Order: sequence, then C-alpha cells, then structure tokens
Amino acid sequence: MINQISSFLCSIIIGTSLFVGAQDKDAVFRALNDSNQWKLTLEDQCTNDWTKQWTLDGKVATVENSKTGMHFKAGPEFGNDAHHAVLWTKESFTGDIKIEYDYIRTDSATKCVNILYIQATGDEEGVYKKDISEWIDLREVPAMRLYFQNMNVFHISYSAFGNQENSFHYVRARRYPKPNNEPFTVTQLDPSYDKRGFFKTGQTYHITAIKTKEHLFFKMESKDGVELFEWDISNVSPINEGRVGLRQMYTRSSLYKNFKIYSK
Repeated sequence: MINQISSFLCSIIIGTSLFVGAQDKDAVFRALNDSNQWKLTLEDQCTNDWTKQWTLDGKVATVENSKTGMHFKAGPEFGNDAHHAVLWTKESFTGDIKIEYDYIRTDSATKCVNILYIQATGDEEGVYKKDISEWIDLREVPAMRLYFQNMNVFHISYSAFGNQENSFHYVRARRYPKPNNEPFTVTQLDPSYDKRGFFKTGQTYHITAIKTKEHLFFKMESKDGVELFEWDISNVSPINEGRVGLRQMYTRSSLYKNFKIYSK
C-alpha cells in the first residue's frame, strides 16, 4: 500500500511539473510575441511580384503570385537535387527576430520536408562569403549539403516527413554548419518533436517563429488548435544577422501569404 501511495504521489508531482513547464513555455512565448519593442522590417502580402523582395535558388522550381498568395513549387522528381528550391529574402535582419505568415500545404506527399531558415550567412570559408547573395550561382542546384555545410543559420523543419514513403511526421530545429567529419545529426537541437505538428493539405495555418539569444519558438495555429514548439539556444553558438529562407524539398509545394518579419 505504501509503495502504491508513493507511486501515486510521484505521478502527481511529475505531471504537475510537466504542466508548469508547459505554462512557463506559453508565458515566455506570449511575453516575447506581445512585446512592443518589435519593429516591422518586412511585409509582403504575397499577392504581387515575388521578385521584388525574394530571390530563388533552384531553376526547376516555380513561384506564382495571385490573389490567393504566393504558390511556391519545388520540382517533381524525388532524389534529384536540382528539384530542391529555396526562396530567400533580399533583406538581411539583425538581432532578435519574429517571423509570421499564413501557410497552406498544397501537396499530398508523405516524405520530404519544408524548412524555415532563420538568419543565414555564409560560413566565410573559401568561396562561401558571408553575404550569401555573392554565391547564389553555386546554388542553382540547391543540394542540401551546400546549406548545412556552408551556412551559419538556424533551421526549423515543419510539414516534415522522413525520406521513406509514409514516414512519421515531426518538427525539428538545427544549427548549421555541420562540422567536418561529423554526422548530420550533430546539427540537431533538442528536443525533436516526433509525431507532432502535422499539417493537413489545403488547410490554412498561421505560423509564428521567434528567435532571441535564449529561445527559439515555432507556433502553428489552425482551426484544429494550436501547437507550440520551443528550443533552448542559450548555450548554442549565437546567430545575430542574416536572411530568412523558405526551403521546399523536391516534390513539395505550398502557398504563402501575409508574410511579415519583425526585429528588435
């Protein structure tokens, strides 16, 4: 009986701790999101000419603007690096950053990922200059390795699956570049939110991502509810400037609208 009571009390304590932790995470996000210090530094309704504020890596990809938003399609051929695609902001952003946009998944893929790149610069090794626009020609075939080997950037995978058919979905964060002779897994920030953050095809999601010196947040909101993801980056090598990017791996496509970036 004593052991049963002890187990019961432990379960209450653990459950309470997890609940308080979730409350703390939500409170921190709300405080950051609602701060009056944010200054709007980029706004794009995504209904007019995308080339005014964006550049494209990948010659196979297509980007089309309409009154419904910016429809961004990677190439259709799985396994062909030339069919990857990345849209980059022309503008670079410094300091803390908040990114908001409406997102609609327009594919029905069960593998490959979408990625939000936050504050990308080149690692300044050889030809990979700090200003990534100076080596855009090297990214005409936008192979993943060009980015994780040669850029300083935070990466958030979302609307994401493994590369095997019908893999589980997830939300993950990474910090590039990958050190030489190390596996890609060393770039991953804990935790990995496995079997979390599923995006339904055709449904509108409002995305909010916030990066400070201590926190990296990713929030998805839709008619189905809200999911909030957090990574502690207080002990991660900081990134203070760079461009924002949207990657679609081959076979993936999405509609973007009401894109805003704030900094402080």
